Formats: sequence, C-alpha cells, structure tokens
Amino acid sequence: MASSPRRTLPHFLIAGAPKAGSSALHAALAAHPKLFLSEPKEPKYFLCGDRPPPLYTGPGDAHSRREWVWRRDAYEALFGEAPAGALLGESTPFYLADTDAHRRIRAAVPDVRIVVVLRDPVDRAYSNWMHLWTDGLEPESDFLEAVRAEDARVGAGWAPFWRYRGLGRYGEQLAALYAHFARDQVQVVRYRALVDEPAKTLDAVCEFLGVDVGVVSTVPRDNTRPFVPDGPRRRVLSRAVRAGAGAGAFFTPQLWRRASRPLLRAMHGRQSTPRPALTAEQRLEVLEPLLPDIDRLENLVGESFDDWRGSQGRGSFAERATAASG
Repeated sequence: MASSPRRTLPHFLIAGAPKAGSSALHAALAAHPKLFLSEPKEPKYFLCGDRPPPLYTGPGDAHSRREWVWRRDAYEALFGEAPAGALLGESTPFYLADTDAHRRIRAAVPDVRIVVVLRDPVDRAYSNWMHLWTDGLEPESDFLEAVRAEDARVGAGWAPFWRYRGLGRYGEQLAALYAHFARDQVQVVRYRALVDEPAKTLDAVCEFLGVDVGVVSTVPRDNTRPFVPDGPRRRVLSRAVRAGAGAGAFFTPQLWRRASRPLLRAMHGRQSTPRPALTAEQRLEVLEPLLPDIDRLENLVGESFDDWRGSQGRGSFAERATAASG
C-alpha cells in the first residue's frame, strides 16, 4: 500500500488574540517533541491567501507587509523540516478577527484545530498601544486619544494591529469563527490561566491537540518593552523611526531591523521607567462600548467574564507572573 503524502499545512493554529499571550503559548508548545511550530511564528498566510498583502498606510505598515508569507509554496515550506509524525502549527493572532481568514482556513484545512487566547480587552488594548508606542510607531502619546482615533485610522487604511478596541470584540469574532468550525475544533484559553496556572493550561491545550500531557509546563515571560515617556527627545527619535520604517518598505525586514536598533536604543535609554497604570476612568471609557460584546462572549462559551467588567486592571504578563509566583 502506498504511503499517504506528507502533510504540509498546519494541523492547528493559535489564532488570537494579539497581545493576549499567543507568543508565550507558541514558545511553550514549540518545546513539545510531538509539535512543530513555524518560524517565523506569525506568517499571516490566511490573511491574504496567495495574494500580496493589502497596502496598509499606518506608520510602519508598509515595512511590516514585507514580512507576510503570502505565497502557498513559501507557507508550506515553513513546515518542511518537521519530524515525521509531528503535528504542525503556527500562530497568527490576527486570524481571529478576520472573517475572510476563517473562510480561507476552512477551505484549506477543514480539520484544523484552533486555539484562541483571550485577555481582558482593556488590558489587551493598552498593551497593544504600549507595544506600538515603545517601538516609536504610535504617534499619539495619549492612550485614550489613540483609542478614539481608531475609526478614523481604519478608514484611512491603517493595519489591523492599530485596532485597539476592535481587536477585543471577542464575542463577535468567535461567533464568526463558529460559523465555519465546529465547537469541538476550537479551544478558548484565558490569558489569566496561561499566566497563573501554566502547567495546567498547557496540559489542557496539549490534550485538545491530541499529544502527551505533562511534557511542557512553563510559559516564558512575554517580551514586554520598556516604557518611554513622552518628551522632546522621544518625539524626535520616534519621527526618525517612523520615517525609517517607511523607507524600510523598500528593504528586507532584516536590514531595517539592523538599521533601526541604534534609534530604538537611543529612544529607550538606559533606565527603565514603570509604565503608568490606567485610571478607573480611562479603563471604563475603553470598556463601555465593549460590554455588550462581553455579554455575547459569555453566551457563546458558557463562562463568566465578569472580572473584565470592573475598573481595575490586571497588569502586564510580568506583573501577573510575579504576583502568581510570590
């Protein structure tokens, strides 16, 4: 009997949400001998599917576009070195919020298993803004003003990563995903469980994927960037970063990263500044339009997310991990 052809498309996806722990989960699962996860971690293939990525217009978007793996042969090649019998996976956290990606995934890998990591949507939005601010790409120094600008930015063609509030509409996103995939193909993981109970959470994910439990038990801390307060020096350097990122659209991503390192080092400085906590008023302004979506999420998954409705944040990955270990 002829052997079946070797699979070159993923058995599983970590599909969302951005800034909710997908990088940490990816790194933890990559240590399992029965799992093979792609490098790069975030190929974004199903966001465009054999067509060039959209021409997004936000700061750094044109440069980031060059990193997308959008050709089918290049995407399949990411899994070419997988050991025989290993389950193949990749982690593109923007799949969850993209209904066209759901359709493409269903068409290409209808049997795929999908892991979704959900984080308090206000904490997620703030971490998202902090990521772009610290990288010198976010021009708005006020988090709330950046959130308020979201609709205008989307209308102007900025990439999905700029959708601070929109990427946290998990009820809407899961409902769309369930329209294409059976419930037993989707596992919802709480960010707080990944940080507070890593061994238990990783075992649950491994069981869902169908590989041995008790093999991986630790989650690496996230790559939290140092906070850089606003000021004349930061403004000058961040403008240079944004200009360089625009020029970086014409060079390889590796070349731009090397060129940008001195600018980022100068902008970050040598001293770490604690990132400011959101006030109760700031949190509630971001949260209020999301409350109906949290209701919808609870109805979909049959679990309470009432801890997201308060005015108190839960902090960064590092802060939560420190509290859990102390």
